[in-house]
Amino acid sequence: MAEDIILATTGLTKEFGGFTAVNGVDLQVRRGTIHALIGPNGAGKTTCFNLLTKFLAPTKGSIVYNGRDITRQKPADIARLGMVRSFQISAVFPQLSVKTNVRIALQRKRGDSFDFWRSEEVLQPLDDEALRLVDAVGLAAFAELPAGELSYGRKRALEIATTLALDPEMMLLDEPMAGMGREDVERIEALIRKVSANRTILMVEHNLSVVASLSDRITVLARGQVLAEGDYAAVSKDPRVIEAYIGSGVGHAH
Repeated sequence: MAEDIILATTGLTKEFGGFTAVNGVDLQVRRGTIHALIGPNGAGKTTCFNLLTKFLAPTKGSIVYNGRDITRQKPADIARLGMVRSFQISAVFPQLSVKTNVRIALQRKRGDSFDFWRSEEVLQPLDDEALRLVDAVGLAAFAELPAGELSYGRKRALEIATTLALDPEMMLLDEPMAGMGREDVERIEALIRKVSANRTILMVEHNLSVVASLSDRITVLARGQVLAEGDYAAVSKDPRVIEAYIGSGVGHAH
């Protein structure tokens, strides 16, 4: 029986002028797994991520999501298909409460316009659902706080909640741990593990200990190409991977 692949790329390539940032990448993400995209700086991870989430158009190659060719689709189209990118583009309104931020995402999911003057009867069920999501990401105590007053790590948790409000089948996380202290990293790591229960997650992440503990499968990119793939035990021992990391001055891949 064929493996259940939710997202696949074939020969994915992106050239900027004369520079090839992503070069013939074949990627297969299995449904229900946490898949990490790692590699030294300049490996093409971010470009690859931007191609997958449709923020860039590929020079060559194709992207298939849930059996549908999405190579030419727009980000809003793929969000409707159930593939949602989180973090750096999240629409967190700093002056509005944590709960209201999540409620706006729920309204967006329902296709409602951003009308804050809707009757209470309409908003009450959304409020209940928003509070459920706020609680799910560990922010119940901050529900009424303006989002802008949250700590950095808690803002990331709010962004996960607004992403979950769209009820994605697949979440793409762009460096979810960037800029975090250890306590926040542990909190967000536990949160990602929790929300991965019934969905697929693809993440670009620099923190290798997070990758080691969370990922089912890892794709290592170097110079825009797939260098290695497998679980953490396999890729961390791969001499080419160790060489790529040491060569870039990042230190050992372990």
